[in-house]
Amino acid sequence: MRTKLYLTLSERIRERNPLIQVLLGPRQVGKTTMAKAIFDEWAGPKFMVSADLPSPPTPDWVRFSWEKARQRGDGTLLIIDEIQKIPSWSEQVKILFDEDRGKRDLRVVFLGSSSLYLQKGLTESLSGRFELIEAPHWSYEEFHSVFGWNFETYFRFGAYPGATGFIQDKSRWRKYILDSIIEPVLGRDILGLHPVQKPALFRQTFELAMQHPAKIISLQKMLGQLQDRGNATTIQHYLLLLEKSFLIRALQKYSGTPIQTKASSPKIVVLNPALIHAYQSENRLDEDPLWYGHVFESVVGAHLASIPNSELFYWREGNDEVDYVLKTSRGLFAFEIKSGIKLAKGRGVLPFSKKYPKAHCEIWGYEEVVKTLKNFSSFTEKFL
Repeated sequence: MRTKLYLTLSERIRERNPLIQVLLGPRQVGKTTMAKAIFDEWAGPKFMVSADLPSPPTPDWVRFSWEKARQRGDGTLLIIDEIQKIPSWSEQVKILFDEDRGKRDLRVVFLGSSSLYLQKGLTESLSGRFELIEAPHWSYEEFHSVFGWNFETYFRFGAYPGATGFIQDKSRWRKYILDSIIEPVLGRDILGLHPVQKPALFRQTFELAMQHPAKIISLQKMLGQLQDRGNATTIQHYLLLLEKSFLIRALQKYSGTPIQTKASSPKIVVLNPALIHAYQSENRLDEDPLWYGHVFESVVGAHLASIPNSELFYWREGNDEVDYVLKTSRGLFAFEIKSGIKLAKGRGVLPFSKKYPKAHCEIWGYEEVVKTLKNFSSFTEKFL
């Protein structure tokens, strides 16, 4: 829940000699709003800036902003939004942080929306100097609590708070998702920061992923559906970029052995259903039951993927399949998802339970899914 994230961040910056706090997550999930609320409530000196500018700032911009905070004195709260947009930002921050250690009292918060680029800087230069707080996409539980949405509304319009005011005008809602969310992520967060040799192929890969929610699809099959030429390694790299930008999760097959797991075809889980619907006709969910089932399963997978300190897989052997396998410190959990109101027997649960007798297996029908996702924070407690 966002309240928990808010309290965690608020408490950490008030500790004695805190580390740099890094709030990481997708665009448009409330990171900046949360940071501004903490900024507004901060009783001491403070300084907040954003690097999300038309032209990326230079590393000197980081030092300039840091110096501004220093000038305000001890106890200053410094917040820098979209820090990953600055080239070589982490090397500059390392120098500044080490200069201040034991001499000045700055409370530093960074916000970021590109996991691959941001975490690279954190691990390479700032090891031991930061704490990571992850802000995932909004869950159904949060939307129900804040906006009063039922599950079908959440399922059909997704989990971007900024889009809630447009759902009565579907064309306007779709344009908002495409122009204000998808394009900034693809064009600015990914193509603007990462070396991509074939931007058109990359965009096609994203759109193809949106056509295959909760489907297992080989990289070679994906290549066959793309217009531009590429190879499996290129597509795999593009899927990684999409995953590290919080758009999808490309799940691997659970096998119990890491080597076989890495060699499997990915199962695409789209982390926000709004991304799927932005490319579909308004009536497809009502006219295509099979499509409804895939989107439904993807929504469940997105929730399971958000459980902290866990790994999510799928399982398939021959004709037997389990939709999701969750590996946690508490054990192995298998889930078969049924979108129909009438609960059907999962064809893969029994074979899976025979092969992995210690696994806890469950079959979820529509009502079970809605009930679980509505109280998802309570559900996740058994895994923590």
